[in-house]
Amino acid sequence: MLKNVRMEMLADTPMAYLESLDAARRQTDAQWQERAAAMCGEGSVTLVADGGGGDPRLTGLMRVVLKHPQEPGAALRAMLISVYVAPEHRGLGLADELLNEACRVAGESLAADCLELGVHEDNARAQAFYSRHGFRATGASRPYPQDPSKLELVMERLL
Repeated sequence: MLKNVRMEMLADTPMAYLESLDAARRQTDAQWQERAAAMCGEGSVTLVADGGGGDPRLTGLMRVVLKHPQEPGAALRAMLISVYVAPEHRGLGLADELLNEACRVAGESLAADCLELGVHEDNARAQAFYSRHGFRATGASRPYPQDPSKLELVMERLL
């Protein structure tokens, strides 16, 4: 199930993820099993939405992972990754529900003070979505791994 939704994510919006579709296709079944196990590990929460009515297909996914503090006593930060809503479910409120829940679990379950994310500089739709939910650009950026001539912008929301 994870493999299928990941392939769908990468094919749908390649700029939104740090992995290419070709790289994902090269992974073995054992590697996919390791990835699935890591999604359930300590300091990580994976939120999923299914098609309902017996449809086993995942229609939405968001992960929240704790970041290790770089300095003792620093605020505890979490990172939002692997954000996806299937095209036929966009605009219906599913992304809003998943993001609201991601913010809740980051603060309550993981005890994070802040939720951070990276968004491709050309993904204006995602930037607007996160802004509507209280995320603000930090001014920080990093080279986008798949194309270092582009940037991944850092946004955050205090919890």
